[in-house]
Amino acid sequence: MAKRTFSTLETFLIFLLVMMTAITVALLSLLFITSGTIENKDSGNHGFPTTQDTIATQASPVTCTPEPPLFQNFSGYHIGVGRADCTGQVADINLMGYGKSGQNARGILTRLYSRAFIMAEPTGPNRRIVFVSVDIGMISQRLRLEVLNRLQSKYGSLYRRDNVILSGTHTHSGPAGYFQYTIFVIASEGFSNRTFEYMVTGIVKSIEIAHENMKPAKIFINKGDVEGVQINRSPTSYLRNPQSERARYSSNTDKEMLLLKIVDLNGDDMGLISWFAIHPVSMNNSNHLVNSDNMGYASYLFEQEKNKGYLPGQGPFVAAFASSNLGDVSSNILGPHCLNTGESCENANSTCPIGGPGMCIAKGPGQDMIDSTQIIGRTIYQRAKELYASASQEVAGPLASAHQWVNMTDVTVWLNSTHTAQTCKPALGYSFAAGTIDGVGGLNITQGKTEGDPFWDTIRDQIFGKPSEEIKECHKPKPVLLHTGELSKPHPWHPDIVDVQIITLGSLAITAIPGEFTTMSGRRLREAVQAEFASYGMKNMTIIISGLCNVYSHYITTYEEYQAQRYEAASTIYGPHTLSAYIQLFRGLAKAIATDTVANMSSGPEPPFFKQLIIPLIPNIEDKPPIGRNFGDVLEPVKPKYRVGEVAEVTFVGANPKNSAENRTHQTFLTVEKYENTTAAWQIMYNDASWETRFYWHKGFLGRSNATIEWHIPDTVQPGIYRIKYFGHNRKMEILKPAVILPFEGISSIFEVVTT
Repeated sequence: MAKRTFSTLETFLIFLLVMMTAITVALLSLLFITSGTIENKDSGNHGFPTTQDTIATQASPVTCTPEPPLFQNFSGYHIGVGRADCTGQVADINLMGYGKSGQNARGILTRLYSRAFIMAEPTGPNRRIVFVSVDIGMISQRLRLEVLNRLQSKYGSLYRRDNVILSGTHTHSGPAGYFQYTIFVIASEGFSNRTFEYMVTGIVKSIEIAHENMKPAKIFINKGDVEGVQINRSPTSYLRNPQSERARYSSNTDKEMLLLKIVDLNGDDMGLISWFAIHPVSMNNSNHLVNSDNMGYASYLFEQEKNKGYLPGQGPFVAAFASSNLGDVSSNILGPHCLNTGESCENANSTCPIGGPGMCIAKGPGQDMIDSTQIIGRTIYQRAKELYASASQEVAGPLASAHQWVNMTDVTVWLNSTHTAQTCKPALGYSFAAGTIDGVGGLNITQGKTEGDPFWDTIRDQIFGKPSEEIKECHKPKPVLLHTGELSKPHPWHPDIVDVQIITLGSLAITAIPGEFTTMSGRRLREAVQAEFASYGMKNMTIIISGLCNVYSHYITTYEEYQAQRYEAASTIYGPHTLSAYIQLFRGLAKAIATDTVANMSSGPEPPFFKQLIIPLIPNIEDKPPIGRNFGDVLEPVKPKYRVGEVAEVTFVGANPKNSAENRTHQTFLTVEKYENTTAAWQIMYNDASWETRFYWHKGFLGRSNATIEWHIPDTVQPGIYRIKYFGHNRKMEILKPAVILPFEGISSIFEVVTT
């Protein structure tokens, strides 16, 4: 046998794997104490419906009264809305979404917000529901558990696991670091308690604001298609679904937006919630500025329209653009093309003839990623504005909620009345490492792999041990790259226990999905849940897929799409029958609500809350200004005059922005202020939540850093005299003393803005 020699690429990949191993060992060595979890197991039916509940997809109709029990004695809603900052760190932390090493935060384009909506029935049973849309990648289990704990401490049993839904918008430009399962902690390069606390505080505060401002109000629903903002990024997988099923739909993405308009009894606007299926990936994996991407831009435009005279993030009107079944839906509408040749790479493996999969990238419609974000976001906003203006169908009827924790690694799925299948322990396939056309992986692995690779298998086996035959067999045809369900050090790598939940408002049902459903997966769930409600007397229910809720469990494809093993299928961690299991479980919740038997349901096995987690790799160090300088001093001044369309720019002596996530003396890193002659005072016109501003942090050596602020002067600006202010915090450290975080400010020289 000839001796094996390694190519330059293979040598580099071996080196890369060795380095990854070293980093993993370093992370584990930084673990505090790995013992101690809080786990309460329910010995009941583990949250699964009984066999009788789940045998057939179409349940048999039952005799019922024209008015189901839930619809008696309804007398209207009291509604509250609230919004609060949940940005977290904007430096020295990875951005969550692409999983790209080195894509860390280095500033801020716009703040991230939690938007809360509380609906309550003022008379009769004290039913109420809470829906919260958060400008982050996804809701982690740890985040939800801590939010619920704090709500219970303040409100008792008013807000609970069954009536509170937390949903992430899925921006890929928010900070990581708020997870407890090991694979996400490693991707985050540690657990950031600083960011976790910031997010928890913001979510809870948004709910508190909504709670304090509840009043009689009405909800109106509207639906309509949004054109020109999405494509299916795995169309060959979609084509695996039965032709008869595909023929019922005009597109391989769900184009419909569903919108709820909320007004008080005087007709004054209070807020809106919309659900639409689109990946917020207009900002690509070269971005380093924290922002809320295209869906956040839609929220920004709607709130600025309604909150005239308020700065971004302020004002009474709250507009949430929530996620839906976006798993295979991209906002990079120009589609995938080879970077080196320009030719299309729309093929089953998303690869290019020259350069392979790393060259196959999809792009948005703009000149750059910020331009693309605004084009897509503005189109979504404009359609929502039309739907909001014409919404006339009132939502009425009692509120209800149902929730279970489920061990998703061991669900018996009834395929029909005689045959069953099982879900699997979590595992990721090879194509998970390939990434997508929105952000490719770094190992030159292609999508659509249904066979493993001996080279990578050997590396995996040496580091993590071999996957069991059981897990490999269960996940077929997925070739297992990482058998995360069999890895438990320092903590489990993926969740076993997930949430399933439905809340209803009259004839509207919101299903809280703990991951990313593909287009057809969402359609099947909606249809099955609607049929289940109908079979128990709740006819013509509108079913909403609300994505990225409560706990993150990656993707959920259809069984047919799973066979293709593109990225979404390789990331369907509980195996080929995951969707069928979720349909079965959500049908059980729907039946319980329709028959008013929620109280008889088992709560299921309670998820763990791990006490000690891996600390961040990046240590805290003391900030130091250059010799002879102070924090906030101007290093590069603004010019004396700017015209509309130009960029005013100033650089200050800076400090690490992560300090500002600890000491929140300042609520913004910057302001752009205009001098008002009539009052002889400076008025704030823009802050760091404004899409016209940019805050860049430039990290130096030995605690030194600079901060650059840009103001992209819009054509709507008022001419006059302006200045830019910088707000920061520096960390001061002394031996044997706790660190102190001190606020400081910097002010640019004044400059004039003219229109011509």
